Amino acid sequence: MLLMRFALLMLSLCLIRRVQSFSPSPLRRTLASGPLRAKKFNPYAASVRLPDTTFGQRANAKVREPEIQAFWSDLPDGSGPLHRRLSSDREGSEKFILHDGPPYANGDLHIGHALNKILKDFLNRWKLMAGYNVEYVPGWDTHGLPIELKVLQTMKSKERQALTPIELRKKAASFAKETVEKQSKSFQRYGIYGDFSNPYLTLQPEFEAAQIKVFGEMFEKGHLYRGRKPVHWSPSSRTALAEAELEYPPSHTSRSIYVAFPLDQPSSALSEYKDAKVAIWTTTPWTMPANMAVAVNPDLSYDVVDAGPRGHLIVASDLVPSLASKLGLELKTVKTVSGADIVGSTYSHPLYERKAPVLAGGDYITTDSGTGLVHTAPGHGAEDYLTGLKAGLEVLSPVDDAGRFTSEAGSRFEGMDVLGDGNKECIKALDETGALLLEEDYEHKYPYDWRTKKPTIFRATSQWFCSCEGFRDDAMSAIGDVNWVPSVGRNRIESFVKGRNDWCISRQRSWGVPIPVFYDEKGDVLATPETIKHIEGIFKEHGSDAWWEMEVSDLLPDSLKAEADKWTKGTDTMDVWFDSGSSWAGVVEGRSELSYPADVYLEGSDQHRGWFQSSLLTSVAARGQAPYKTVITHGFVLDEKGYKMSKSLGNVVSPMEVIEGGNNQKLKPAYGVDLLRLWVASCDYSGDVRVGDAILKQSFESYRKLRNTARYMIGNLGDYEASTHAVPYDDLPDLDKHLLGVLSEVMKEVEEGYETYDYSRVLQALLRFCSADLSNFYLDIAKDRLYISATDDFRRRSAQTVIAAALEGVTMAMAPILPHMAEDINLNLPAAAGMGSEGEGGPSVFQRRFPKRLAEFPSHEPEVWSLVRAVRDDANQVLELARRAKVIGSSTEARIALGGAGGEKGEVLRALLKDVDHQVDELKFILMISQVDVVEDDVGEGDYALPSSSTSSGLSVRVAKASGIKCERCWFFDETVGAESNKASDLCERCDGVCNDMGFVKAEEAHV
Repeated sequence: MLLMRFALLMLSLCLIRRVQSFSPSPLRRTLASGPLRAKKFNPYAASVRLPDTTFGQRANAKVREPEIQAFWSDLPDGSGPLHRRLSSDREGSEKFILHDGPPYANGDLHIGHALNKILKDFLNRWKLMAGYNVEYVPGWDTHGLPIELKVLQTMKSKERQALTPIELRKKAASFAKETVEKQSKSFQRYGIYGDFSNPYLTLQPEFEAAQIKVFGEMFEKGHLYRGRKPVHWSPSSRTALAEAELEYPPSHTSRSIYVAFPLDQPSSALSEYKDAKVAIWTTTPWTMPANMAVAVNPDLSYDVVDAGPRGHLIVASDLVPSLASKLGLELKTVKTVSGADIVGSTYSHPLYERKAPVLAGGDYITTDSGTGLVHTAPGHGAEDYLTGLKAGLEVLSPVDDAGRFTSEAGSRFEGMDVLGDGNKECIKALDETGALLLEEDYEHKYPYDWRTKKPTIFRATSQWFCSCEGFRDDAMSAIGDVNWVPSVGRNRIESFVKGRNDWCISRQRSWGVPIPVFYDEKGDVLATPETIKHIEGIFKEHGSDAWWEMEVSDLLPDSLKAEADKWTKGTDTMDVWFDSGSSWAGVVEGRSELSYPADVYLEGSDQHRGWFQSSLLTSVAARGQAPYKTVITHGFVLDEKGYKMSKSLGNVVSPMEVIEGGNNQKLKPAYGVDLLRLWVASCDYSGDVRVGDAILKQSFESYRKLRNTARYMIGNLGDYEASTHAVPYDDLPDLDKHLLGVLSEVMKEVEEGYETYDYSRVLQALLRFCSADLSNFYLDIAKDRLYISATDDFRRRSAQTVIAAALEGVTMAMAPILPHMAEDINLNLPAAAGMGSEGEGGPSVFQRRFPKRLAEFPSHEPEVWSLVRAVRDDANQVLELARRAKVIGSSTEARIALGGAGGEKGEVLRALLKDVDHQVDELKFILMISQVDVVEDDVGEGDYALPSSSTSSGLSVRVAKASGIKCERCWFFDETVGAESNKASDLCERCDGVCNDMGFVKAEEAHV
């Protein structure tokens, strides 16, 4: 007998601990009725039906998430990976194609990658649950200079010098593939849904062949040409760069100079000032050897000024005061002429024996700075080139690939670095001739190579260009057909495309797709539809290495093999933006499981000038339409204070450290990827987002709230079978109908949030529902029904019916954002409890569809329940006052008076004082209070009261000790406790009946 008593005591304490761990509301845990307050032996503990589940209170995400991912990769029903099973099941369904913008395969992933891929996964998983056949093919950009540099950095100088292009390509391909493998594992650890066993890489032969095909189509339509013109050139990388490969760091300082060129032959308007000099200003002194003209704005006014010892200078009228200040001289105007009057003059170059003209420039010549006369070097500037082209000027560019002066600049400058000693030497030479007026520092935006972080130059070279002139209008029209999210994205890309003239698509590197053309000794080009088509076929079979491995005769079609010795293979490769910009052809159009155009492109906002634009241009040029229907952009990731992340600042947040934890797991715990995904969902990603330890901890609290709420609901459905126990909607109590009405509104908001890509709205709706509507309201009230009622009592089964619906709604709503938690819920939920029948069916939660039926419950008596919930909030405030004063312990020790309850409010509340049918809609059970009085008089005075002016309900509220005797099982104070009709003297009538029906025998306290 002693052992039996001890066993009962241990069972009682165990059950009490379990209930405490399941309570959904820490505050209400203190105030609510029920065993949660029990600290001593309770002989009725074994009669209480407590939550029970294998779904852990702690996620143990570091272990559990990989287990769930293994489950997805090999479903237990033998149907293989989840994505393959769904692709097969939905073969005839409407497709949804989110085309992956390829990340660069040159290093570890950062938090920006995580943001991007997780946002994509939200969208893909939502479309899965909406019934679409989602085909997501992850991709990688595997060509280009960054990978080439990574390879070269691992080699010694002698090894690099001996390296042949094909050897470099083999090493670069190997490095890229290794990096892809590492990045792929990380993306899969992020829980990304997709076909990672069959990704696309831009180095794949079929992709390269498709790229050559796009090149050929654009070439045949006349959109591609070879020409010599100035381009952004990186001396550090020794290649041309596209605008998207540039960055403009703040606080770049150049040495700017003011120079006077003496007139040789003045125009008729200046005939009386033959000694005059045209004053120019430039921030690139190193371009002076390439000066071929001076340009003026014909519509501006210019002054001839007397500069004392400097003689007569010609300057824009509006800039005379600023120049006088800089020179420290009084500049006296002796004549004013128009820019048109100066055109036709010639001047002598101060460093070379050559004459040059004064030309009419364009609107780019202003009086914002400088002198209003522009030094023009057609080989080193875009406007200079166009101005010189009109005048037939020579395109002189005496600078080599390394950014050093050539012999064309003269022996004094030859071999000098134009951005270093060469720049200084030009200034010195101008000073020696007396042409230098002033030298000063000038801070401005200046283009840098985004890879090497070093300054670039403008340099005229022979390159391949895509001329946008022939299809720019079509591209602008296509932009208007696309849905841009946010809408400002349309303005951004329109500004880039509208101002786009020529796109330099050639690069002087080995690691890339070669431009498929041949040259003769004169430099003439061989490129025809036949030759390009032939090379396309070779690349499809052998890959682009064939360009270096095969002879010219093998690369030419049969009709041209006889003249193979006349031609030489070109050595330029294509811009990597042309690579990735052709992915719509190599992937979306090229794979049978996909469909062109893609439904969505989703990348960072910097891609308006990068991938979005290059994809648009190639697609419009070749196919006449945009490659996407919707474009979504996100901002960059900053630290908690809004600073850019950098190793030097020590503010870098590693996504894998968030997931797996740091070296010190107390400081850097292993949160798991669902926490990272929840953070992403909480962000307004349309702008820059922030992350850091404090933000992650805050996100973890939200994660824990969702998990514990789900755990509590699962634990109360252990004996619930939907097919047998579900209560029809029409039979449900009003409280239950109200909660289902709230659930429906939540499900509608969740669906609208997903459909509009507003994931923070989805998350907030979920958190609000789980916290305010479930944990702090419905589940708190339902504890009495779930724990105290008999197993098959109507009031218990009706609560389970609602909880099952709420759990299904919460699970399916969170699934795209928190897929591991949703799947974990699914795997721990008793099968008989049911998760709805929508979808194809199967072991995974993602084989079901979003339950639209849960959004069809009507709003039930919203005015009534708005009042009731306000009263409940007010009651909790007063109860807290009494509890702090130790007037009461649990809320069931209290009696509440609601004053000022006249009119309609009073009628509503009095109607809830007694629920004869099932004790669900009774006010005392809703408030978890033993007695409730509803009176018309004011009761808002006293220590434990609130006046109507301080309450949400507009009623006054007062708390007092409850009357009657406490029931030892449900803890409500009730006048029926100990009634003669009861078998147990310490139970209320309700609990006595339940215990009798279940044949429960009161346990005796063990004395050990």
